[in-house]
Amino acid sequence: MDHLDSSRRRFLKTTVIAGVTAYIAPFGSQAYAALFDEKLLLPISWDAAAGRARFRVDGIAKVTGSKIFARDIRARDLPHWPQQQSHAFFLRATRADAVYEGYDLGRLGEALKPDRIVTADDLKRDGVAFTDFYGDDMLLPAGKTPAYLGHAVAILIYHDFGRYSQARGALQFRNDVLRYGKQTGPLQRDPWGVFRFVRVGGATPYADDVFSSLKDAPVFPSQMRKHLPVWPDGKDHGKLDEEGMYHAQRIRDELDHPPGDWLVMERRYQTQSVDTAALEPDNANCWYDAQGQALHMVVPTQSPTEVAETAAAMMAKTKFPVRSIFLHPCYTVGYGSKDHCNMPFYGLACALYGDGRPVRLANDRYEQFQTALKRHAFDMRYRLAVDRKTGMFQSFAADLVANGGGRCNFSPSVAMVGATAAQSIYYLPKSDLTARADASRAVDAGSARGYGTLQSMVATELMVDELAQQLGMDPIELRLKNVLKSGMKNTQGAIPAGEVRADEVLRKARAHPLWAGRERRKKEYEAAHPGRLYGVGFACVQKDFGTGAESSFAKVEIDPDGKVLLRHSGTEIGTGMSTSQAIACVRWLGSPATDLGYAITQWPELPMKTSGDPYMMSQADQDKAQADPLWTPAIASPASASNSAFYYTHSTREACRLIFRHGLWPAAVALWSRGTGGGSAAPYVVREEDARWEHGLLTANGMPGLSLRQLARQAHEMGGVTGAVVHAFNRWQWAESDFTIDGQAERLPLDGIALRHGAGTAAAGGTPPPAQPAAPAAAAASEGQARPSAAAANPEQAAGPGGYRGIGRNAAHYPPVQRNNAGVTYYSAMGTLAELSVDTASGKVELLTHHSIIECGSLLSRDLVAGQVEGGIAMGIGHALYEYLPLYEDGPGNGTWNFNRYHLPRASEVALWSQTHEILPPLSDTDPPKGMAEVAMIPIAGAIVNGLAHAVGRRYANLPVTADQIMEALA
Repeated sequence: MDHLDSSRRRFLKTTVIAGVTAYIAPFGSQAYAALFDEKLLLPISWDAAAGRARFRVDGIAKVTGSKIFARDIRARDLPHWPQQQSHAFFLRATRADAVYEGYDLGRLGEALKPDRIVTADDLKRDGVAFTDFYGDDMLLPAGKTPAYLGHAVAILIYHDFGRYSQARGALQFRNDVLRYGKQTGPLQRDPWGVFRFVRVGGATPYADDVFSSLKDAPVFPSQMRKHLPVWPDGKDHGKLDEEGMYHAQRIRDELDHPPGDWLVMERRYQTQSVDTAALEPDNANCWYDAQGQALHMVVPTQSPTEVAETAAAMMAKTKFPVRSIFLHPCYTVGYGSKDHCNMPFYGLACALYGDGRPVRLANDRYEQFQTALKRHAFDMRYRLAVDRKTGMFQSFAADLVANGGGRCNFSPSVAMVGATAAQSIYYLPKSDLTARADASRAVDAGSARGYGTLQSMVATELMVDELAQQLGMDPIELRLKNVLKSGMKNTQGAIPAGEVRADEVLRKARAHPLWAGRERRKKEYEAAHPGRLYGVGFACVQKDFGTGAESSFAKVEIDPDGKVLLRHSGTEIGTGMSTSQAIACVRWLGSPATDLGYAITQWPELPMKTSGDPYMMSQADQDKAQADPLWTPAIASPASASNSAFYYTHSTREACRLIFRHGLWPAAVALWSRGTGGGSAAPYVVREEDARWEHGLLTANGMPGLSLRQLARQAHEMGGVTGAVVHAFNRWQWAESDFTIDGQAERLPLDGIALRHGAGTAAAGGTPPPAQPAAPAAAAASEGQARPSAAAANPEQAAGPGGYRGIGRNAAHYPPVQRNNAGVTYYSAMGTLAELSVDTASGKVELLTHHSIIECGSLLSRDLVAGQVEGGIAMGIGHALYEYLPLYEDGPGNGTWNFNRYHLPRASEVALWSQTHEILPPLSDTDPPKGMAEVAMIPIAGAIVNGLAHAVGRRYANLPVTADQIMEALA
């Protein structure tokens, strides 16, 4: 690639597929460092005394409109690209019930004729097609019925903006551009996925299960008949699926014919299709350089590694010669809508037909509504049995159907996660949960914030509240009777990780004045406000975080002046991870990272490899593959599933911890020993476990504080570890590996590491540093001896890129693949009280205030947590009261929807100035931070609907609850 200025631009290798090498190259001047040089991003301003950052790394850039979003990037912003920018837009079907027979562009005339029209025939001829995940018919060929509303049929490319803009305006909202023939009705297809989870617990909540998904297996259909699942025959002590169905049938039979002291409630709940309304509409700007056989892509994505790998797989099958793919990821805002979305690959296709020019695709808001991934509409039928005398839940059966729209995307796992989350915060002795993701003609639904749990847990909270009313119990008391506690099992038979603290949230909510005084306040408010009804509602949920195959890389380095560098495979999607990961370094290094780089996919210092599917592989395949010391079940996770605080932080901190243990701590001991006036021992016993960073200085057991700069300089001089690259994998528990580091055997919660040591005195012409004893005990540590260099410990390993040496693992200990059946084990809990009033003349709901109680472990940044709580609550309010998209012909697939028709909650509708929240303190300062970005949006929806029941005396089961529904009840 001679035309690239490699001295200014770092291209990072990610993968090679069929001879196509994919790279990542940060946009702008091709390096994150340049974004700091140009003041687009600002290093962490760290207040050591307060232990907090003063502002986000990307905050000022975003509010001032700096070019850090992909949507803002043009060809001229990339120095090595051609400077002429081409533009493209789609023709899309607005019917899905008749055969598509072609298009008519006559109304454009010669002046606005496209420079290039791309159709399905072009793609077929040239071998351009989606990978299996995205389905068939990237562009719909004539003669077929569109699979869904908004199905793309052609791409129109223009080499000048003026003609493009006029043509786009001339064709938008027109129903006479596409021609349709025979009426076929919508396509009828099998569901995208079907699941069943059956559990029968033991004699106590802590006893072994009789049957469960984790202990035994989930149940899958034996076949499909008329596009519906047919379940295996139930048979006691039969095959696992037969045994599961035997227990499922007994649960259902018992709910049909319950004991006399049971109350069995049956309800149907429905939720709407919702647009994620991400700040940045989907876009792509791509250039195919035929001469250099390279494809360049500027895209907003939550999953840069997936985009790079998928693009390489697609290009490898085309007739277009390509040796390299350069992906330029940018900051974005996704809420799930940019996780495995197909826009980057439409951009790829545009580039191939751009006549050597970069081609930009960019949705306007009408097109974004028409095509962006939606939150699934759910239809749920629940039956819950409770013992009337004790108030204890006995049995739960649920059937959930998610409308997945026209392409599969993540619909199967969304339905599955929705089902496994339906238990909310409760222990259920017996449960039978089915989940189905249907294919339909609706706009694609995918990985929207909440991932199915918003729909299923809100329904559970509405049912529990109504059950309490029928039992004559306080709703929080009923919750406390049945709350899942530490050591109890979820509906898959897995024990949640760590301490479960939903009961603490419930007790705090019960004591809150909004709840304790709700009946008195109702009388007082309604007396003072004639024509208005008052209500207080409550809901509490615990949301899983993670996917069961979380993985990430992190690299941390310290220079001799104590400056901290961080590189990470995670990407910024609006959650603040670029700030929080910098802050995560403080725990072990006493200072945040200030030289930052994210969305990195090349890790030449640690070239891990993967094969197989981490969810579907057999135990035998995993056992065989892990013999390769560089193999891992998954390379790098997208920024999704609330994974940054817990999973990304783990890799960041483990890299920091290696530098501390094998670099900074020996340096500290050496400096303290030197401070005794030449003696060989410190005046106090100094142990590594006593080390603490206080106001930016390291101290231990009464020793004077040392700055990071002092320690870094000493570590470099001693040849200690000054850089670490790590890889981590989690399948509801961390993979561990045995390593030998500087002669010391260690088991670490990582599956790959590479280390860089300081130059040491030998490199400077002096004598090599003396060997360090293996154990950091008081006597050994007090001697201040340096640890040997990596070359001494691993003489067979030559230094690689950046001076790093890979530390081969002696053994790997991956979580068994059976843990996939656990569904989830990591949870964050949150409860919300909502105070509202209803205008009896209009049905309008006014949210007076709301108070939330959240448990999310140790905080990386209280400000970022507050932002996620407040933003998530606003989204939940919209889901409960305002946001709604029709699924089919009158919905967004017809291309006419925008914010003039779609009601996002305004500041006046979210109790902006009166809302409050509190965060439970961690159990100890060693608690990990937990993912909480998704849980924040869920309980407010249930609290509002339960509050409406308190206000108007009617229960609602369909969301959103509209003014018309309320007026119907009041009538």
